[in-house]
Amino acid sequence: MHRSSTCNFMYGDLTDKNTIDSIKQTFHSYESNFYEVLLYTKNRTPIWLYMQVAPIRNENDKVVLFLCTFRDITLFKQPIEDESTKGWTKFARLTRALTNNRNVVQQMAPLNKTEVAHKPSRLAEALQLGSDILPQYKQEAPKTPPHIILHYCTFKTTWDWVILILTFYTAIMVPYNVSFRTKQNNLAWLVVDSVVDVIFLIDIVLNFHTTFVGPAGEVISDAKLIRMNYLKTWFVIDLLSCLPYDIINAFEHVNDGLSSLFSSLKVIRLLRLGRVARKLDHYLEYGAAVLVLLVCVFGLVAHWLACIWYSIGDYEVIDETTNTIKTDSWLYQLAMSIGTPYRYNASGTGQWEGGPNKDTLYISSLYFTMTSLTTIGFGNIAPTTDGEKIFSVAMMMVGCKYFTASEHDSKVQWCQT
Repeated sequence: MHRSSTCNFMYGDLTDKNTIDSIKQTFHSYESNFYEVLLYTKNRTPIWLYMQVAPIRNENDKVVLFLCTFRDITLFKQPIEDESTKGWTKFARLTRALTNNRNVVQQMAPLNKTEVAHKPSRLAEALQLGSDILPQYKQEAPKTPPHIILHYCTFKTTWDWVILILTFYTAIMVPYNVSFRTKQNNLAWLVVDSVVDVIFLIDIVLNFHTTFVGPAGEVISDAKLIRMNYLKTWFVIDLLSCLPYDIINAFEHVNDGLSSLFSSLKVIRLLRLGRVARKLDHYLEYGAAVLVLLVCVFGLVAHWLACIWYSIGDYEVIDETTNTIKTDSWLYQLAMSIGTPYRYNASGTGQWEGGPNKDTLYISSLYFTMTSLTTIGFGNIAPTTDGEKIFSVAMMMVGCKYFTASEHDSKVQWCQT
């Protein structure tokens, strides 16, 4: 950039060498300066130019390009003798040139201190050496209709972070509620989930009025195109994710089959994590952000696997054909070890009751998945049935793949730093 920006293609035999070196130094040191330099046009005609160099900085205060402005001052240096001025003295020709170019004189005239203090001009700002007044490189916001929101404005950025946090919340709570078959009878949790559903619904409305980037990199602000693009991409997933499944499950008259169906449909909300991956792409260039992201992903995967591990144990602990308990299931072994065995209520419900509470079951499941992902487990919680063993093998493969990818990313980050 420095080589082409010094305008060396306009240098000639009469161009001052010291001025050339000063211009090069200005570009190399990212400074603002001005010069009077003799350059040559395309047809090799020498002209005197007043050259101003100003570095353009972005929002991170880094120089991204240079702004070079030129003013022709040949009349000030060497007044030209034409047919109408033959026989005139050099001073007379200069006086006529200045009179005919009064606008140039006004632009080149220095400003007094009062004018600079109260009404600084563009020329005065460009001639200042302080970096705080240098022109900043900012992308001009496109003009949009009043009801259209720019996808990178402050409000939309803040809103996207709120949706991001709530998406992680649903990614944690949905698998837990589905696996442990929890009905939201707790009023506080029911209110929280209802608020989340309302926010997701508002997000759908906002997405119908938010610009997006087109195939050619342009910002699309046409309302019709925005609606068509959203309907063809994320609308169906967002609509299914904001339906109030928890409120439906809270009613006591809903049978178990329908409740299980509504609980299973809540898993669709996890598809919103695809948006999260796109929003976190630009943070992957920072080593600390990558480390935090890997820890969060590992914890989230372990949580999902813990919910699946419990679901397998809960499905296999009772043989529905014979209505007997399977003593080789890990749930039965855990219940016996902590002193909360399963018991058959023959006189009442006619079903198996007892066993560990849900908090203990979740913590034990998470403990097993963590030890299986990081090591090969400690054996205090071990798979015994065929389904549990198959799942354990798959979980160990996931752990192996995860740590291989993490090690590769760490090496890449180390090489880049």
